[in-house]
Amino acid sequence: MAYSYDPQNIFAKILRGEIPCKSVLETEHCLAFEDIAPQAPNHVLVIPRGPYVCYDHFAAEASDAEVVDFTRTIGKICAMLGVEPGNGGGGYRLIANSGEAAVQEVPHLHVHVLAGRPLGRMLERA
Repeated sequence: MAYSYDPQNIFAKILRGEIPCKSVLETEHCLAFEDIAPQAPNHVLVIPRGPYVCYDHFAAEASDAEVVDFTRTIGKICAMLGVEPGNGGGGYRLIANSGEAAVQEVPHLHVHVLAGRPLGRMLERA
């Protein structure tokens, strides 16, 4: 499937330094920063530096190095926050909304890392 990336989206502007962010971690292929409207005590966004609209776009077109760096960056964020359940943390939730039906607000792949309180069920049955 062909994706049309909008280089004027807010995350593209953050990556170019046109809009400031509260950076948590920067790598060669990713940027992690605090969400401006946190939904949990810990709410960090992880975005690739490349122009990917959503996760399936990223999985299909990103280089192996980008995929590995993105995945490891998410793990590093969890470790930095101290939320990994295997190391005594309380756990976390990862959310990556893709497309209109999932209410993706910014057309640039981003994963929300949420933690720091009980998050409840993800979805209620319809």
